[in-house]
Amino acid sequence: MNIVILSRNPHLYSTQRLVKEGEARGHEMEVIDPLKCDIIIEKEKPTIYYKDRYLDYVDAIIPRIGSSVTFYGCALVRQFEEMGVFTIVTSDAIQRSRDKLRSLQRLSKAGIGMPKTVFTNYSRDVEEVIEHVGGTPVIIKLLEGTQGLGVVLAESKNAAESVLEAFNGLQARVIVQEFIKEAKGADIRALVVDGQVVGAMKRQGKEGDFRSNLHRGGSANIIKLNTDELKLAMNASRVLKLPVCGVDMLQSSRGPLLLEVNSTPGLEGIEGATGRNIARAIITFIESSKNK
Repeated sequence: MNIVILSRNPHLYSTQRLVKEGEARGHEMEVIDPLKCDIIIEKEKPTIYYKDRYLDYVDAIIPRIGSSVTFYGCALVRQFEEMGVFTIVTSDAIQRSRDKLRSLQRLSKAGIGMPKTVFTNYSRDVEEVIEHVGGTPVIIKLLEGTQGLGVVLAESKNAAESVLEAFNGLQARVIVQEFIKEAKGADIRALVVDGQVVGAMKRQGKEGDFRSNLHRGGSANIIKLNTDELKLAMNASRVLKLPVCGVDMLQSSRGPLLLEVNSTPGLEGIEGATGRNIARAIITFIESSKNK
C-alpha cells in the first residue's frame, strides 16, 4: 500500500517509527507536511496537490496533526476521506477529541467515570464553582492546553480566585476539576489500537509537580491494567470513535477516572516504558481495515 503520514516533522520519533514499521511490512511510506498541501475542491473530483503532484495514489493516511494546526489538518483529512482514502482516525473524531469540553460531555453521558468538572462563563462566583467540585484544592485547566501546559493546581480559595481572574482577564476558557489526592501526581496512559488496549504505562510527575507529563520531566513504567481500567479505555475509544488513541486516566478510591483522550498520541514514551511495538500494531490495523 501507499501510506502517507501527515506530519510537520519527519524526524519525530513517532513518525520515524511508523515509517520503519510500514516499510518493514512492504508498504511505500511517505511523510507529508499537511500545511504544504493544497485542497482542490471541484465537482465530483476532490483532489489534493502537494509540491509537484496530485495525491491520487494514496491508499491510507496516518494523521499526526498538532493542536496548533487542527483546523487545516482536519480539512485535509476530510479531503482524503472524500477521495475514498482510509484514515486511522477521521477528521470529525479528531475535532471532537480536541474539544475537551465536548469530549467530557459525551463521555460523561456514556457513563464513563471522571473527576467532577465545572465549566463556567467567566463566573465571578469562584466560591460556588469550587463547591461544585468538592472544595479546594482544585485543578484549573485551559481548554486548549497540551502536554501539561495551562494546567494549574490551586490549593486554596484565594489561589483559585487569582488563577480564574487571570484566565478570565485573558478571555481564556477553562474548566475546574476536583483534585484526586490519592493519585499522588501519577496517571495512566493506555494506548488503544483498533479499539483494543495494546500497551499501558503509569506516569509519575517529578517531585513537587502534580503533572505527570513526560514532556515536563515525569517518568514512566509499564503497568498491567485491571478490568475497570481496560473497560474505561476501550469505552472512551468507542464513544469518541477513535480506534487509535491515547486514553489518560487517574487511579482513585472510586475506580479509574478519565482525564482526556488524545487522538494523536506519541509513541516514544509508551514504547520505551512497555517494550511493545505500538507502531507495528498501527500498521497492521491499517492492513486489516483495508482488507475488510
